[in-house]
Amino acid sequence: MRSHTDLGTLRKCEPVRIGESIPLHSHALSVTVFNGLNFSKWHEQVQFHLGVMDLDLALLNDKPAVITDTSSADKKYFHKAWERSNRLSLMFLQMTIANNIKSTFSQIENAREYLKFVEESFCSVDKSLAGTLMDELMTIKFDGSCSMQNHIIEMTNIAARLQTLGIKVDDSFLVQFILNSLPPEYGPFQINYNTIKDKWNVSELSSMLT
Repeated sequence: MRSHTDLGTLRKCEPVRIGESIPLHSHALSVTVFNGLNFSKWHEQVQFHLGVMDLDLALLNDKPAVITDTSSADKKYFHKAWERSNRLSLMFLQMTIANNIKSTFSQIENAREYLKFVEESFCSVDKSLAGTLMDELMTIKFDGSCSMQNHIIEMTNIAARLQTLGIKVDDSFLVQFILNSLPPEYGPFQINYNTIKDKWNVSELSSMLT
């Protein structure tokens, strides 16, 4: 993690001027827009892209002290670099948040505090939704109201939504969840599966059930 002590590294790099081309917009288009329900995925992506663009200095360091006439050259350089990082990071964060959510945020001029505010406001929503989805994945049952293929697709989609919230459901666990969702008449099928040495992935299980 870079810190304000890495001034030597900072000074070796030629400062990028605002007039120079920075692919801020193109990077923003690559980020999943934060909609209030996908904080974990959005948070991971914005940190990655800001790091790739070397704009994450303000996220990794507190705001430096005010510059005075007696401040050293290193402190002045770091202050300038932090101000630039903070300004562009704020722009990037705001470009990747849905307008209806962004409009409810108070005016925060520190990128690190802005990101923390979003986390505190919406991370609990992520956890609540993740708990609901996990309960659904563990308790859902195949009742014949749809085809077996659609039932498996529904469970796969739940697992995919969990992954966007930072919870990865391994293929082997998803296979077991699907088997557990089957009604009693599939008992012999489950017994046979438990006896085989090579376990199936979701696609193989689907082909055997449909």
